[in-house]
Amino acid sequence: MTTPHVCIIGAGCSGITTAKRLAEFGISYDQFELSDDVGGNWYFRNPNGRSAVYESLHIDTSTARLQFEDFPAPADYPDFPHHTLIQDYFRAYVEKFGLRDRIEFGTGVERARRVSAGSTSDAGWDVTLSTGESRRYTDLVVANGHHWSPRLPDWADPEAFAGDLIHSHAYVNPFEPVEIRGRTVIVVGMGNSAMDIASELSSPWMAKKLYVSARRGVWVLPKYRNGVAADKVMAPPDIPREQALAAGRQLIKELVGNMSNYGLPEPDHEPLSAHPSVSADFLTKAGSGDIHMLPAIERLDGRTVHLVDGSSVEADVIICATGYDMRFPFFEGTEPDLHPDGEHRFPLFKRMIKPGVDHLYFLGLAQSSPTIVNLAEQQSKLLARLLTGRYALPPVEEQVRIMEQDEAEHLAQYYAAPRHTIQIDFGRYVVDLLAEIEAGEARAAASSDRAATAAPTA
Repeated sequence: MTTPHVCIIGAGCSGITTAKRLAEFGISYDQFELSDDVGGNWYFRNPNGRSAVYESLHIDTSTARLQFEDFPAPADYPDFPHHTLIQDYFRAYVEKFGLRDRIEFGTGVERARRVSAGSTSDAGWDVTLSTGESRRYTDLVVANGHHWSPRLPDWADPEAFAGDLIHSHAYVNPFEPVEIRGRTVIVVGMGNSAMDIASELSSPWMAKKLYVSARRGVWVLPKYRNGVAADKVMAPPDIPREQALAAGRQLIKELVGNMSNYGLPEPDHEPLSAHPSVSADFLTKAGSGDIHMLPAIERLDGRTVHLVDGSSVEADVIICATGYDMRFPFFEGTEPDLHPDGEHRFPLFKRMIKPGVDHLYFLGLAQSSPTIVNLAEQQSKLLARLLTGRYALPPVEEQVRIMEQDEAEHLAQYYAAPRHTIQIDFGRYVVDLLAEIEAGEARAAASSDRAATAAPTA
C-alpha cells in the first residue's frame, strides 16, 4: 500500500475536523485555505468573498447538536449562538489540537487533475496552487463547502430592474451593501436566510414595506418546544423512519397550526417534506402585518415587479435568498465527470465517494438535518481507516447499489427540488456510516488474512 500524502481543500468546519483525524492516525497531509483564518462560511467578512454570514446571524442548530464529539462548546454558550461565537469555537478547536500551523493560509487550489498512472501505486493527483506551485498527492479531500456560489432565478436580470437587486450572499445588514430604510423591499424565498433577513428588515422603522415572494408555502418551525431547543428532542434514529416522521409531522401541526392563520400561503406538502425553515420571529412578524406575501416573480420592468398571477408591485430593492450551486472550480476544465448534473444531483457513496473514482473524497458535502458542522467529523472516521488500510471499500457495483438505496431512503420524504438533492438525516446517516465502517473493517481483515495465507513461506 502506497503511503498516503493527502491534500485537504478548505479549513472550514469540515476541513479542520478532517485534518485532526488524519493527524491522529499519523497520515501525512497538506491543508490549503484561501482565506487568512479558519471558519469558512462562519467567518464574518471573510476576505475570500465566500462567506454568507450576515451581521445579525445566529445559527439555527442548537449548541448541543453542532459541537464536536471530543471538544464540547463552552458551557456558557447559548442554545443558538451568534456567528461570532461559532467562529471562536472553530478557532479554539484548531488551537486545542495544534492544527493551525499545518494550514497554509492565503493559498487556494486552482486546479486538481488525476494523474494518468500505469498502476495504482503511482496514481494520485496533481494539484496547482494559487501561488503557481504544483504538488502531487496520493489522495484529495474536497472540503470547500457548498454555500458560496449564489444561484439566482432566471428572471433576476439586474439590467431589467431599476432598483437594487442582490443575492442574500451579499447581504450584510440593513445598510450594507444597500440602504434599506424607507424603501420597498422584496425578499425572495422562504428558507432560513430569507426568513432571518425578512424578519430583520420588516420592522416599520426600517423598510417602508416588506414583501416576501415565494413559489410555494412552507412550514415555519419554532426554535423551541416547551422551553427546550427543538432539535434536542428529535426522534432517535432507532425509531422506524415512518413512525418518527408521522409523529414529527403531527407535533409540528399542533405547535404552529395552519400557516394561513399568520397570513402565509398554505404549504402544498406535509411538514418535514422540505429542509426545515426555522425562525423564532417570522410567524410573529407575518401575523403582525409587518411581512406581506407575494406569489412567485415572473419578470422585472424598471421598478415594476410582475408576478405569476398577473398582478404587479413596485419595489426598490430585491434580495434573492434563492440558494447556492454546488461547485468545484478546481475540477473545471480538468475533470468533466466530477460536477453535479443539470438537476443539481451529485450522488456519492456514503455522501463521500464517487464510485469508480479512486483517491477522492468529499467531506461535509450534504444538506444535513439538523447540522452540517460535525458531519465531516463522522465521515473522517471512515476516511482515516481507508487510508491506513484498516477499512476496505466494497466493489464499485456494490457501492452504487448502496448509494442508490441510501439516496432513496434519505430523499423519500422530500419533494423534488435542487435544494433537496443532497439532503440527509444526520442521526440515521451516522448509524449507517458506523455500520459501513464496521463492515469495511471486516472486509479489510479478511483480505489481509487471505494475503497472509497466500504468501510464500521461506
